[in-house]
Amino acid sequence: MYELKNKVVFITGGSTGIGAKIIERLLEENVKYVVNLDIAEEKGIELQNKLNKKYGANKVKFIKGDVTNEDHLKVAYDNILKEHGCLDVVLNNAGIMNDGRETYKKEIEINVTALITNTRMAMDVMRKDGGGNGGVIMNMSSVAAFLQDSPYPVYFATKSAVLQFSNCVGLPDYYDRTGVRVLTICFGATDTALLMEENLGAFDKDIEKMKSLSKISYQKVESAARGVIDALKQGESGTTWLAIADKPVMNVTETVKKAYSLLTDLVAEKQKK
Repeated sequence: MYELKNKVVFITGGSTGIGAKIIERLLEENVKYVVNLDIAEEKGIELQNKLNKKYGANKVKFIKGDVTNEDHLKVAYDNILKEHGCLDVVLNNAGIMNDGRETYKKEIEINVTALITNTRMAMDVMRKDGGGNGGVIMNMSSVAAFLQDSPYPVYFATKSAVLQFSNCVGLPDYYDRTGVRVLTICFGATDTALLMEENLGAFDKDIEKMKSLSKISYQKVESAARGVIDALKQGESGTTWLAIADKPVMNVTETVKKAYSLLTDLVAEKQKK
């Protein structure tokens, strides 16, 4: 069981929604320090001040920054290393769901490119074969990675990419050298601003009219955050976790591996012919 007490944590997109609740849950686990990088300055400062008042001064630090800007990420790492000299946990939580014509490229940059960049930067800081102490990276995916549907193909593609990337970089070839566990958590539909109608944009407006998210049952933010904490404590590197419908987080690694194994066997069979 991984112990979160006295750990130094870096989270992206933690000012609202699941991220904000994760930070509070981490403080309940007695982590030493949490840095939150987000573009939502007003909400981020408000959360920082509220939690520092409740849990102790200088426990949470908000830094305004865009995850797609590598220089902004470097500011966060510089702050962490200057204040505490080490980093233990990184949570790639920032994300958007907007396949609109003007937004989809930004969606890919935030959901995939920035996540990969920050994973690489985190590994460079924490890896044992580079002088670090090891650690854990959790990348937030979605049940969209398991499904196929028409309104939001770009979003579904980004979350599939997160799952595949995280599972691959969590393999023993990486973990045995670096000591950095890489986990994936896939959230079911959760009651956050991500799924508010004004924040969504469909790939095709006609299809958007035919399908509605209003019929979906949403889980509570608290349930998603609890799933993150439990998976952090229990998960081995390369594992996939499912947090859905307010139920306890579930390790679905074997199911994911079985699915990929079926595809691998199919490719191998076709290559023989």
